Amino acid sequence: MADRIYVLVHGSWMGKFCWSEVTPRLEDKGYTVISLDLPAHGDDTTSPESVSLDSYRDAVVEAIGERHDIILVGHSMAGMVISGIAEAISRQIKALVYLCAYLPRNGESLYQLASEDNDTKMMSYWRQDGSENNTLAWIAEDGIVEVFGVDCPPKYQELLVTRHRPEPMYPCTSPITLTDSCFGSVPRFYIETLNDNAVSHQHQTLMLDRVKVKRRFQLQSSHCPFFSMPDQLVDCLTRGLDDST
Repeated sequence: MADRIYVLVHGSWMGKFCWSEVTPRLEDKGYTVISLDLPAHGDDTTSPESVSLDSYRDAVVEAIGERHDIILVGHSMAGMVISGIAEAISRQIKALVYLCAYLPRNGESLYQLASEDNDTKMMSYWRQDGSENNTLAWIAEDGIVEVFGVDCPPKYQELLVTRHRPEPMYPCTSPITLTDSCFGSVPRFYIETLNDNAVSHQHQTLMLDRVKVKRRFQLQSSHCPFFSMPDQLVDCLTRGLDDST
């Protein structure tokens, strides 16, 4: 299975730095790994006012190029992104893996999905600014660790705080178009995080009740298992998929 190519897509308020523990573990197993900073995230200098859900999708599609047999992993917000990628280039994607991620139906936006989550702790620390069309949002500094990484090692809790940057909200309000013939043709997997304060496990279960996946995994983790339990996460991404893809 070493011919697999893993493409790792980060979520809101993060960048490719979040895969720093996962990438070498996958590479040590002989896999090719691609990750990137989405526009206006991480070290990318794109203006937040210019980004869209489509521009996130297009950045990853460009990184994939002509490659096939892609295991496409999306964390949190990137569940929307990988769904759009599967719609665009379904024949190149071997599997979609949603890591405590938003799992949309046709016509839904991230904002619609997130507004259904009554158990998230995000809204207690939610801050935003800007015009109606170009709003930026962030999590108050004193809530970042509680929301994202209560079980992460201290160095990664610090990283979550220091690398936190305002998130463009326009992509989050954009509905996604998904069809059975494209998105629906790609096998889907979901990694549930049972102690998640950002996308609550209750909300993950709700989405999974509505959009069926081929297999579900569970981790006793916060929203950032790539920092708190990378070995277990990589096991899900490798051995967990071996019998299913």
